[in-house]
Amino acid sequence: MKTAVIGSGGWGTALAMVLADNGHEVALWCRREDKCLQMERTRENPALAGVALPERLRLSAELSAAGGCGAVVLATPSFAVRETVRRLTPFLEQGTILIMASKGIERDTSLRMSQIVRQETGGDFPVVCLSGPSHAEEVGKRIPTGCVSASDDIEAAELVQDLFMSERFRVYASSDIVGVELGAALKNVVALAAGCCDGMGFGDNTKAMLMTRGLTEIARLGVALGGKKETFAGLAGLGDLIVTCTSMHSRNRRAGILIGQGKSPQEAVAEIGAVVEGYYAAANGKALADKAGVEMPITESAYQVLYQGKDVRSVITELMTRAKKHEIEDSWV
Repeated sequence: MKTAVIGSGGWGTALAMVLADNGHEVALWCRREDKCLQMERTRENPALAGVALPERLRLSAELSAAGGCGAVVLATPSFAVRETVRRLTPFLEQGTILIMASKGIERDTSLRMSQIVRQETGGDFPVVCLSGPSHAEEVGKRIPTGCVSASDDIEAAELVQDLFMSERFRVYASSDIVGVELGAALKNVVALAAGCCDGMGFGDNTKAMLMTRGLTEIARLGVALGGKKETFAGLAGLGDLIVTCTSMHSRNRRAGILIGQGKSPQEAVAEIGAVVEGYYAAANGKALADKAGVEMPITESAYQVLYQGKDVRSVITELMTRAKKHEIEDSWV
């Protein structure tokens, strides 16, 4: 199938490589022409250092590269999705499947990425979310990885499953796009918090508690918004949370470590030198939880540290001394 990947960061490039390895015709769009020329010359993306780009992978700085494609992957940072889709839409063929690989919630509107796509395209194209525990650095090296392809249109989800499935990239289909997208976006907040705990020198006990209770509140919000609770125990929920909270590939965890060591959130994000989605997701997730009337104490605490200058150690104390709860009855509702 003729395909295009919009966004030449590490994740977009890794997905383009999977498609190329599977024999599809694929163009990778770069926002900057100079980067496109550099990658063409070196046949390597600096974001995936040491990984050679497949010869069949075509590079382009023109959005018209998406013309005539049966499937287009959107892999820009979440804050750029709306503008990119707006510019991309005139080039799309009727029936093109749009595959959302960006993870986040839009500021001000609290919309998920697929909702932005539908809004900008008038709902004229099938939209599928591809998510799971999938560091670009490992996918690019063809290390075995599992993801979820989710859509309200299960046939579209299964087509995307077929596009990406290989002996190194396994894909499960799902009809729960709400749960998959919320898990993808909000796990970044927990990963940032987990990094803070690492930076403060806390141990495995702390991180296990944080991850478990973080998943609980993500699922609570997801179910309230129409997601399925089972999704949050799967690859797009628990799986993505584990990998993002524990790996040094995770920009969110690395930024959290710097904050835990005493740097301001702004200094930490600047030092990472790339998009830290958890920084934005904390504010957007809090707004979504407030609208839904759902309690999310870890997300709320992250927001206070990131945006209100609250001391991270005092936040830990407040979380530990909250009112007593029953674990099971509080887990998924």
